[in-house]
Parts: sequence; structure tokens; C-alpha cells
Amino acid sequence: MGRLIDENGLRVDGRRVNELRPIKIEVGVLKNADGSASIELGKNKIVAAVYGPKEVHPKHMARPDRSILRCRYHMSPFSTETRKSPAPSRREIEISKVIREALEPALILEDYPRTAIDVYIEVLQADGGSRVAGITAAATALADAGINMRDLVTGCAAGKVDGQIVLDLNDIEDKEGEVDMPIAVMLNLNQVTLFQLEGILTPEEFKRAFEMALEGCKKIYQIQREALIKKYFGSAEPIQVE
Repeated sequence: MGRLIDENGLRVDGRRVNELRPIKIEVGVLKNADGSASIELGKNKIVAAVYGPKEVHPKHMARPDRSILRCRYHMSPFSTETRKSPAPSRREIEISKVIREALEPALILEDYPRTAIDVYIEVLQADGGSRVAGITAAATALADAGINMRDLVTGCAAGKVDGQIVLDLNDIEDKEGEVDMPIAVMLNLNQVTLFQLEGILTPEEFKRAFEMALEGCKKIYQIQREALIKKYFGSAEPIQVE
């Protein structure tokens, strides 16, 4: 594999190290779900649907003091270059758990005792960073469903490619790069709900990567917010991503 960042500092898709891929979020894309959202981040195409709060089956799983949140992250067979088995893989099961844990702190589950809230995240096309894009879409869909929330959750990744810290890794950077660091945050509460790190960073690199991912989250949060405003209050001013 050749270099992923050229002598002019441009990445394989033409971005600078601190640039996000083009991003688009839409709210209310599925009429049969209680809440839904779609996100396109680069070549990622992901849909999230929320059902509930609703009665829990089986009943013994119900909690008397709160709702239970269930998440399923699934990659469609046609989402990758080679056909993927439709059965859930170990990676998808792990990511489903990680996403549930990233979303739970934002939800006021105590408001819905003895119920369940189901979140389905379907990756139609994968291009690296689908877990953080899925979290962003799921949080937006939960807000669309009217679930009481403390804050939106927004995800973004930073990493290290060709020795440089970069924002929002695409598929080839994810596979060939040295480090991937996805995070999710509740920006208004200044809380991190997801932090993962694959690879090794120096303390200085870690600080720069975290700050870069946080800046990415702030830009994505604005687009999340505008998408919700557009759904419920009409047109919103388009936001340019730098």
C-alpha cells in the first residue's frame, strides 16, 4: 500500500488532515418507526429507527424503575465490497453493546418504567467510522421519537495515518492507518459517553487526536441540531462543514 497522505498534505480522498467528510443528516425518514434518522458521512449510508417506549417481552426483563434500552447495529449484506453474511457477527454484537452504552447516559429512562426502547441501526453502505455515525443517527432518531433526553449524543473519530493525526478516518485509512480513536460526547453536558482507542499514541498525539475528534463532534452536532429543527420547525439555514 502506498502513502495515504501525499507531499501536499492531502489524503486519499483529497481532504486535509483536520477535515470531515461531507455529511448529511435527515430526520423522520421512516414512516412506520416512532423516530428515525439517516446519516451520510462520506460513502457511509446509515439508517436508524426507534420503537418505543413499549411493553417488554419477555416480561421478566422489565425493570420496575426504568425503561431498558436495546440496540442492534447491523451491516447489510451489500454494505461492504464483498458480500457479508446477514447473520450478526461478533463485531456487530460488540458494537451494538458499545452503542447502547454510549446512548444510555443521555436518556432519562426512569421516565418510562416497565418498558423497552428498541434502536435499530442498519448500515446500508460502509466506509469507515460507521459506529460513530450510527451513534449520531441513533441519538437523532431517539430525539425524533420524543424520548426524554439530557442531551444529544454525537460521535466522531480521529486517528493516525502515515504518522499524522487525522480527523474522521475513511475505510482505507481505518484499515491501513496506525490508530483509530472513536469517541461520542454529550457536548452540552461536557461528558464523554464513548471512548475507544486501537493503536498507540504518545501523550501529545493523544491530546491532539482527542481535541480534533471533539472539534469534529461540534461540527456534526450543529448538523444534527439543524436536521431536527428542520423537521419540526421548517427549513433551517444550511450549514457548511469546513
